[in-house]
Amino acid sequence: MARIVFIYSTVDGHTLEICERLRQVVTREGHQASLHELTEDSDIDLEPFDRIVIGASVRYGKHRPRVTRFIEENVHKLETTPSAFFSVNAVARKPEKREAQSNPYVRKFLKKITWKPPVIAIFGGKIDYPIYRFWDKTMIRFIMWMTNGPTDPNATFDFTDWEEVETFGQIISTND
Repeated sequence: MARIVFIYSTVDGHTLEICERLRQVVTREGHQASLHELTEDSDIDLEPFDRIVIGASVRYGKHRPRVTRFIEENVHKLETTPSAFFSVNAVARKPEKREAQSNPYVRKFLKKITWKPPVIAIFGGKIDYPIYRFWDKTMIRFIMWMTNGPTDPNATFDFTDWEEVETFGQIISTND
């Protein structure tokens, strides 16, 4: 039995939903799992954990700076403990954009950080137009229009392949 921590950065809560599903998977496999949101004042002690998973969403083409800072502050522990990284972004609604080499946001992010995650997953995000404020709704609709994505301002679109999330959870469960 491993003690697994899921550290996540989310804007609208979808990355947390994915972490909750991952926790269900690893718990079913007999592991202990904790979820910790990465905020500006987070103080997460990684020492008690046997495996570390970091999940981060993308908004306007970037992962949040606090994710980069956390990784750089903990790079030694990440390199010496079984670890994984996953990104959540709307570009990954397209299956061909779910690989580290083909996803522009993940490629850029991996160049920026010192840590080289041994396991990487990329999940399609969620566009929830009804919850967005005017500016975000307008910008995201414009981006979706430019990339042939959905633009109905009254709809929610979940692009996450939940079977891929389950598979990633299985990999985490067996990753030593």
